[in-house]
Amino acid sequence: MGLRTHIKTHILTLFTLAYALPAVVSAQYTDVINSNRPGLSVSAYAVGTGVVQAELGLGFEQRDHSRLDYESNLFTPELSLRYGLLFETLELNYEGRYVSQNIDYLGFDLSETRTDFERNRIGLKFLLFDPFKGQPVKPNIRSWRANNVFQLKNLVPAISIYAGANFVLGDNPFYAGDPIVSPRVMIATQSRLTPRFVLISNISYDRVGTDFPEWQYTISFQHAFRNPKWSVFIENQGIKSDRYSDVLLRSGIAHLFNESFQMDAYLGSNFKNTPSRIFGMLGMSYRLDFHQDKLKPIDEQPARENGGTIKRNANKKKKKGLFGISKKDKRKRKKKKIDQ
Repeated sequence: MGLRTHIKTHILTLFTLAYALPAVVSAQYTDVINSNRPGLSVSAYAVGTGVVQAELGLGFEQRDHSRLDYESNLFTPELSLRYGLLFETLELNYEGRYVSQNIDYLGFDLSETRTDFERNRIGLKFLLFDPFKGQPVKPNIRSWRANNVFQLKNLVPAISIYAGANFVLGDNPFYAGDPIVSPRVMIATQSRLTPRFVLISNISYDRVGTDFPEWQYTISFQHAFRNPKWSVFIENQGIKSDRYSDVLLRSGIAHLFNESFQMDAYLGSNFKNTPSRIFGMLGMSYRLDFHQDKLKPIDEQPARENGGTIKRNANKKKKKGLFGISKKDKRKRKKKKIDQ
């Protein structure tokens, strides 16, 4: 018991010293790259101020239509650029997806090539609510179960909102008749169900004000292995529009090479034949990290952010007697005996 008590004393001392130091204010920034890849779901969190991040993908898709009697192949490079703007909860981002589609109409012995941007938009994402803000996650040093099992409070998600615009430049064959600019809005949520399991959901209303507005939802489950450099995901996406409606499923894997570089791959398909779709993509994410932590003096921090109020004599060493009993405790014991 003596050794165990000694270890606990040192641990408590270290925690006290840690909370007494100035805290680092970085609600969004993480030491490891925070990528939206793989998949199309968007994280509720921003990349953090001073971070410039690029997420690239090269994809191929086979798309056949039973009613229109055509077969087509699509080459689909895509790019997302993200930048932490002004403060930790705000992110500026650009998303572009260029498509080169070769179509063979089987019944008429005709071929056609379509090339243009299928996605070309810019927007701002802002974190409205973070359930862990001001409550740093501290491991339970006594219980492995408490640190790894699902808890109901983990269902409370971080919530962000997005507002942006789509741009259709020139004679785009994928969006004939659409205006040059059309708004897009979205709500993104993210729940950390366990230390290894994350749930992300997005609901968006796209191409607002056009003849073919579009609703979309995306639900993504992501799981990290025992080796945290490897992770897998499965994602369901639904699209509802008079121009095109579908339900898609994709799954893949990602590997973290270092704190600023990640590679990924995924495969996916839909569940109908008007058209049928089978697709795959290889991708990577890389960031330029110019983030600088802002130090906040201890006297300006709320008590809940630094482990609670520090007592006046918290670090004062108690004087021990000959048998390891403090003089104060010795006087209390003596007084107790006299009263008895």
